[in-house]
Amino acid sequence: VGPANALFMDEISTGLDSSTTFQIVSSLRQYVHIMNGTAVISLLQPAPETYDLFDDIILISDGQVVYHGPREYVLDFFETMGFKCPERKGAADFLQEVTSKKDQAQYWVRRDQPYRFVTVTQFAEAFQSFHIGRKLAEELSVPFDKTKSHPAALTTKEYGLNKTELLKANFAREYLLMKRNSFVYIFKLSQVSNLSSSFI
Repeated sequence: VGPANALFMDEISTGLDSSTTFQIVSSLRQYVHIMNGTAVISLLQPAPETYDLFDDIILISDGQVVYHGPREYVLDFFETMGFKCPERKGAADFLQEVTSKKDQAQYWVRRDQPYRFVTVTQFAEAFQSFHIGRKLAEELSVPFDKTKSHPAALTTKEYGLNKTELLKANFAREYLLMKRNSFVYIFKLSQVSNLSSSFI
């Protein structure tokens, strides 16, 4: 991602109520849109209001990407496969259950065809022929032009700075910490000097 800001967050809603989660995700959405950044957030069963804040959805099941694209088209994809989200059902709950063997049958809408379990692999393969999947494949098939990347985007060495610069940065940081806690350091220094003078 280079100089652009990127946030990778895993299960940030653990221990939080739905209102707090909504506020956090709403703030992150504003930050990402204003700063032109990227946030990849994994959430388990978010509330419908929180789900609607996301621009893109990456649905992963059994280690395979079932869907990766705009939120607006995810339900359309599953409808092409014969599964529909009920009106009173949250989309996030539907997406979690539609790939599950025990829950999938309740969403089958093709009454003229008998229901058969659709595996995660079948979903993943069908996504490749879905218009969002085709568009994604086309984008990924074009090699990235490295001349357009920012010089700071990728490091060509093990570290971004040489050892001298790293040492300077560490000394500057320690000096700053000592300045902030100068009272403690002066007190300790006077304590040690009094202790050493009493031994002499």
